[in-house]
This record gives sequence, structure tokens and C-alpha cells, in this order.
Amino acid sequence: MERRRVGILGATGMVGQRFVQLLEQHPWFEIAWLAASDRSAGKTYGEACRWKLDTPMPAKIAAMTMQANVPELAVGELPKIIFAALDSEIARELEPKFAAAGCAVISNSSAFRMTNDVPLVIPEVNASHLPLLEAQSWREESGGYIVTNPNCSAIGLVLALKPLEKKFGIESVFVSTMQAVSGAGYPGVASLDVLGNVVPFIRNEEEKLEEECAKLLGTLTHNGIEKASATVSAHCNRVAVVDGHTECVSVKLKTRATREEVLAAWREFRPLAGEHLPSAPEQPVEYDEGIDRPQPRLDLMRGAGMAATVGRLRACSLLDWKFVVLSHNTIRGAAGAAVLNAEVLAVMGKFDKVRDAGKTLVAV
Repeated sequence: MERRRVGILGATGMVGQRFVQLLEQHPWFEIAWLAASDRSAGKTYGEACRWKLDTPMPAKIAAMTMQANVPELAVGELPKIIFAALDSEIARELEPKFAAAGCAVISNSSAFRMTNDVPLVIPEVNASHLPLLEAQSWREESGGYIVTNPNCSAIGLVLALKPLEKKFGIESVFVSTMQAVSGAGYPGVASLDVLGNVVPFIRNEEEKLEEECAKLLGTLTHNGIEKASATVSAHCNRVAVVDGHTECVSVKLKTRATREEVLAAWREFRPLAGEHLPSAPEQPVEYDEGIDRPQPRLDLMRGAGMAATVGRLRACSLLDWKFVVLSHNTIRGAAGAAVLNAEVLAVMGKFDKVRDAGKTLVAV
């Protein structure tokens, strides 16, 4: 795979920093352009960014000059691949400008996730939805498009649900989340609100989780995405954990399954095996037999932060089965998810000048 020039829009925020961390040594992508707010333009990345990750800010990236956050003011050649880490309102304004300028916008924002012609994708779950991008007006006019990854809590949940949906069908899901403070960005939740406390409200989070699951588990038809019929009921809570969303899940299946069959469904779920994607975990859903696992401190970085860890599978007296799932919210749930989407798009030829070139990669 040739190494392609990429840009990061919203590069100084928490998800933007994860993009820098994940892309700085990426074998397929090279960071060539950085932008954030208007006040960052003209500064070096080191001057503009308050780095919060546990690895040093890369010296080469720290020396790069931040650019204006609109494509028409780009200095030099604007990369044709833009990773976007923007608040939804800003994304709604800026992302279409980059798509109209001929860029592939790989977005972490919620702004366009539920738009009819925008793919909402977890590659192991629904890479088959990606051809939907060809229906976007920008694609016809400039070659640009927008592809999104889901909400950070939806990704871990749906990774655990997809093998069950594929094998047995899903009728209904009840989920209660315990979401890390890093999901709120920086500075995020005030310490006096969350330390020693649980905040049982995250604005719009429950709605996003319920709606996005239906689209992710849906089917691409000639009329767009036919959403899954499974009912999802979500409770979302903010807890005093830095990274890692933990979710307690109960599920009712359409076809009865034994505990061994459920475990086998997760164990055998490896839809990207053989694709050789740099960010794809070898085992996207890992089951831990420990009676008190998964835990953020112990299991967060499985699969380099890209795997969902499941544990505590047991019978549910209300539905069929209940379990706990953990995923890294700023790697698998944000920047890493977008990078993996870009790797799939590269394999499919969606960054090529010939718009319909390349192979079809279908994960179902």
C-alpha cells in the first residue's frame, strides 16, 4: 500500500491528539496537514496543543504549522484524506466544505451519522455499507465524500452484538453504560461533579446509542439502509474513569442459544481476517472468563485498544443472556475507529482517482 498524505481537522482536541498518536508511525498514512480553531492557525502544533496523552508529542508534528480550517485557505497541496475530530455543530459547517473540495472526510463527529447517504461504519460489522458514499452529491461533483464512525459507546456494544445477531438474530437489547470522562473531551466534566460520583445523564447519548445501533445492524438496499428491527433501550452514565466505557448488556435472541454457542459466536467472529489492515485487531471481540472482568485498568488495551472485551456471560431472568463489554473510547471508540475505516476505504480503492476502482470488502 502506498503511503498517502493525510490531514487532521480538529487536531488539538483529545480525539485529534489520538489521531496524531495513531497516525504518526502509520505504514499507510503520513500526516501532512493540521488544523483546529481559528486561534490555532499560524502557530506550531506544539504551541497550539495542550498534549494530554501518555506518549510524548512527536517532535516532527510539534514543529508543523497549523493551517486555517477551511480548504480554500490551505497552504500548499491539501491532502485528499481528512480525519475530522470536530464538535458536531462545527462539523456540520466544515465537513461538507472539505467533501466539496474533493476530500475523503473520515469523520468522528455525530453531525452526519444518521444522514441517509452517509455510511456509518464499523468495518467488522458493516463494511458492506460503504458503497453508500457513491450516492453523495459531493462524490459526483468533486470526488469527495463523508464516512463516519459511530458513537464511542455504540462501537463496543455493536461489536459484541453483531456475532449474536448474525448467528441467532436479536429481538431486543437493554444496555446501561458507565462512560469515562475522556469521552467528554478536555476539560470535560468538572472534577467536583464526577469525583466520588456517578452522573446519570449525558446529553443526547442515549438517543445516539439507540439510533446508531439500528443503522449499524441494518442492511444496505437500493433505497439506502434498512434499519435493524431490534429494540434497544439505553441508560448512559458518566463515571470517574479516565478511559474506557463499560456497558452492562441484556439481550433477547430470536433463536435460542446455549452459553457455549454464544461464546463460540464471539470466538469465531473474525470478519477482517486476511485483509492485513494495520489497525484491525486479530480478535475483535475477546471473552475473559474472570468472574470480575472486564475492567478498564486491566483490559483497556487489548488488541492495542481496538478490541472489545466481553465477560460475565450468564442467563438473564428478564431477557435471555446478560454480559459486560468494555472498549477504549478514544481509540476503538473514536480515532482508531476512523483510522480503521480509512484502511478499509484504501483497500476498496475509494481514495483512487478512478472512483469505482478497487475491490469490494464486505464484512457481515
